[in-house]
Amino acid sequence: MYKRVLLVGVEALSRVTDWADRNTCVLFGDGAGAMIFEASETENDIISTYLGTDGTHTDILNIPAGGSAIPTTKETVEQKLHFVKMLGKEVFKVAVSKMALAVNKAQELVGLTDKDIDLYIPHQANIRIIEAVAKKAGVTNEKVYINVHKYGNMSAATTIVALDEAYQEGKIKKGNLVELVAFGAGLTWGACILKINF
Repeated sequence: MYKRVLLVGVEALSRVTDWADRNTCVLFGDGAGAMIFEASETENDIISTYLGTDGTHTDILNIPAGGSAIPTTKETVEQKLHFVKMLGKEVFKVAVSKMALAVNKAQELVGLTDKDIDLYIPHQANIRIIEAVAKKAGVTNEKVYINVHKYGNMSAATTIVALDEAYQEGKIKKGNLVELVAFGAGLTWGACILKINF
């Protein structure tokens, strides 16, 4: 449909982080990543995609106030309702379940298995979630790229930054199949299998 698409993922989570809330402030980081997809008449390098969403879990990861449901008032500011709020245990359970599902569904759609994937780049939420997703999805740990220890959870930027770093480190080569998987507020999740052609 388009010749070139610029995909950008940016987060400035420090603006919505309550630094007194140890459930969130130690997890999040700011970051940005971008990549360009170019149309090809000979080869499709986006092998598979799978997306999902479930709005019934909005209470476990959100910013309660500031939108149309709870407009900004003096009281909402005083109650710190404009910061990220998260129920960690609940987010962990849903994130692991849905990310593992997305990994497997994206493969099933095109008849692939873990053996066909050269590298997995998960959303860098935290190491516990990454390890649990790999185990539940049947992914070999050696194939999982991790950089969360450097930047924290940069949310929308995590997979793009990790993809670039994995390439710069020589962990991705031309012709490799790389599977990206992510999870976010909403709640939303998805996976994409790419054939590396650069």
